[in-house]
Amino acid sequence: MTADATPALVEDKHTAAGPRVHKSSAYPRYLAGKVAGAAVSLLAVLVTSFFLFRLIPGDPVKTMTGGRQVSAEQLAAYREEFGLDLPLWRQFTDYCGKALTGDFGTSYQFRAPVVDKITEALPNTLLLTGTAFVLYTSLGIFLGTRSAWRHGKLGDRVNTGLALTLYSIPSFWLGLLLIIVLAVGIGPVPGMFPTGGMESGGKEGFAYVVDVAHHLVLPVVTLVAVEYGQTLLVTRSALLDEMGSDYLTTARAKGLRDDLVRRRHAVPNALLPTVTLIFINLGRTVAGVILVETVFSWPGLGGLFYQALSVPDLPLVQGLFFVFAAAVIVMNTLADLVYPLLDPRVAR
Repeated sequence: MTADATPALVEDKHTAAGPRVHKSSAYPRYLAGKVAGAAVSLLAVLVTSFFLFRLIPGDPVKTMTGGRQVSAEQLAAYREEFGLDLPLWRQFTDYCGKALTGDFGTSYQFRAPVVDKITEALPNTLLLTGTAFVLYTSLGIFLGTRSAWRHGKLGDRVNTGLALTLYSIPSFWLGLLLIIVLAVGIGPVPGMFPTGGMESGGKEGFAYVVDVAHHLVLPVVTLVAVEYGQTLLVTRSALLDEMGSDYLTTARAKGLRDDLVRRRHAVPNALLPTVTLIFINLGRTVAGVILVETVFSWPGLGGLFYQALSVPDLPLVQGLFFVFAAAVIVMNTLADLVYPLLDPRVAR
């Protein structure tokens, strides 16, 4: 080996080692940036949740009295009890200080800690929206994959047209329509499902499970019908972008069947946009769907938010708003952290 070749080898060694060092340090920097951005977003939500709902007209103290004749002294006592007599800046600092410790105050209408009310309603929301999330995500990915692979054929046109139609329908309108047709009954169609609520009451054990499942059908069908189209369209679009790639042509040239080419090569590389949507929708399962829960009188976070907003019950509204926003922010951050695992180029 000549002396002239030695520097070149040394240079190549440093060059080869360089990207490995850079790659190993890229993800921690990427992780730190995303977590810091999420923390800033949560603080912004905390501030926004305090000032936003104070723009709602109405006096929550007078609303709590239910229209009864109340003396000025009693109103002043209520305001002092809930801290509404303090200057706005003092209310803000007290709210932020307590919220950072997980204390969102006491609900005006329920006279109970906000955290307790949220904890009480959260399982009901997760049951409803979690069930719907699993169904519409699975259905959207399955139909989106089939539509893209059969692009332009009758099945693709039917699936796409139906998805667009249902996606454009307001969820509350579809929910009311299902109540009229399948719960109340219309013409020859008898009422088969409850009009609302989560249970009929007075049932235990397996009968209670069946009763809850019976009440669950219409709101879940409403959510699945409205939401699956978005997943279908995103999956279909991403897969269509991948279908013209050279590596798929090579896979077919090697003799692989179309279903193997789709399942092993095309679909995994088209999942990035779908992963984003899945995590966003997963965050929304915590937030619930306010209109659907309200239409079907489902005792979840969405219905609780609507009830608190009508007072307005400021501590409860603020606490729920923060939980809703935090769920979406956290899930978006997790999606960003998963990206480099699917495609290492994202973290570079």
